[in-house]
Amino acid sequence: MHTVVVGTSGTTAADVIAVARGNARVELSAGALAALAAAREIVDALAAKPEPVYGVSTGFGALASRHISPELRAQLQRNIVRSHAAGMGPRVEREVVRALMFLRLKTVASGHTGVRPEVARTMADVLNAGITPVVHEYGSLGCSGDLAPLSHCALTLMGEGDAEGPDGTVAPAGELLAAHGIAPVELREKEGLALLNGTDGMLGMLVMALADLETLYKSADVTAALSLEALLGTEKVLAPELHAIRPHPGQAASAANMLRVLAGSGLTGHHQDDAPRVQDAYSVRCAPQVAGAGRDTLAHARLVAERELASAVDNPVVLPDGRVESNGNFHGAPVAYVLDFLAIAAADLGSIAERRTDRLLDKNRSHGLPPFLADDAGVDSGLMIAQYTQAALVSEMKRLAVPASADSIPSSAMQEDHVSMGWSAARKLRTSVGNLARIVAVELYAATRGVELRAAQGLTPAPASQAVISALRAAGVRGAGPDRFLAPDLAGAEAFVRSGALVAAVEPVTGPLA
Repeated sequence: MHTVVVGTSGTTAADVIAVARGNARVELSAGALAALAAAREIVDALAAKPEPVYGVSTGFGALASRHISPELRAQLQRNIVRSHAAGMGPRVEREVVRALMFLRLKTVASGHTGVRPEVARTMADVLNAGITPVVHEYGSLGCSGDLAPLSHCALTLMGEGDAEGPDGTVAPAGELLAAHGIAPVELREKEGLALLNGTDGMLGMLVMALADLETLYKSADVTAALSLEALLGTEKVLAPELHAIRPHPGQAASAANMLRVLAGSGLTGHHQDDAPRVQDAYSVRCAPQVAGAGRDTLAHARLVAERELASAVDNPVVLPDGRVESNGNFHGAPVAYVLDFLAIAAADLGSIAERRTDRLLDKNRSHGLPPFLADDAGVDSGLMIAQYTQAALVSEMKRLAVPASADSIPSSAMQEDHVSMGWSAARKLRTSVGNLARIVAVELYAATRGVELRAAQGLTPAPASQAVISALRAAGVRGAGPDRFLAPDLAGAEAFVRSGALVAAVEPVTGPLA
């Protein structure tokens, strides 16, 4: 099994994916254990002093003015976890919770939190045992960290609350820890607070969304090329010299991908045949510009994620000179903004894909394809309602593109009076990414049928298009023919896109797509 070693200097997106989705084993480096021990010495020394220190010997948030006596501090740390584990709603996905826990461990291991090494070891043990705390949809405002979600994870470390075992069964956390030989932690000064103050949930969802969107943007370039081909469009608009004079890197990459897919096609360039066209419609001609802008948005979001992955987010933090200082680094604004930005870009990519699908189905705009790509139009409805489904998904994505980060709601008796809503931005982006995969899948289904119908008219598709069609049909997604139960074919196309099989089918012909 792959092992991810957590050190003091952050982590990588690949490691997050390996732990969250691949169940990679987690180990703490010797350097991390040493840093944990050194920072803990500082916290212990401050705890022994009569002067109050926030997070060590005081209450929290609006209650920070109360000095807590030594005999009550362990109770204080337990209480913050119990009281903050106040989430409601549906359970959050297992991969999100594993990313959340791993990223919190990443910050703990930095040596800036003052947590004892044994707490960090327990966090790693829980991940390695495949125990997943039950975390709920609602409870984070994206400031002071993802408080409720992280609290539910900390509750599991204490042996309280519910968690899911490696077999998928939900049981009391204490029973699951005991079954795997893991002793519950007894929290001491600052440790409860340190387990809760982070952007880990929203960051984990950002990292996974970036991985998914990278595949979907490549897939959308392929489906756009297939649609252009089925519509007898021109590939001349994809020429590198045209994109060089507007030098957005994402645009150039998308155009190059489409051009590779269309190489050797006998369907392109028919503008001056029986029904002359001066130009293709925007949804075809401007595909690289729209997809390219989204790709550049991905690049910016990836930069923000990399910075956050290298961060130690807690409040207060232990500094190398021995100071323990309060700060506002837990505010989720940097992550929240790009989560919202990605939802906007994804909605636009879905919208332009739907417009191409609609064009393929309209006999007045498809340049010779049958109405709705039906076998016997009138008797058969073809893909009419598949486009309805696609349109409904696009409409939902437009609603999900409304930014969460533009909102704020005061909390903690106005101490926390401006929040990021980054968790909410991440949750809606996950829905948006899923919808985008379905939209691309519908375009793929329609475009491959259109290309097959052109082949039946005696035109020769590009070798890459033929490779896609062969792989899609081999995956059990059927092609042109009389009406049938359509949902299974659409589900198959969705799985083909989500899994990366579409990109894998085309790259042996085109070479690696950008």
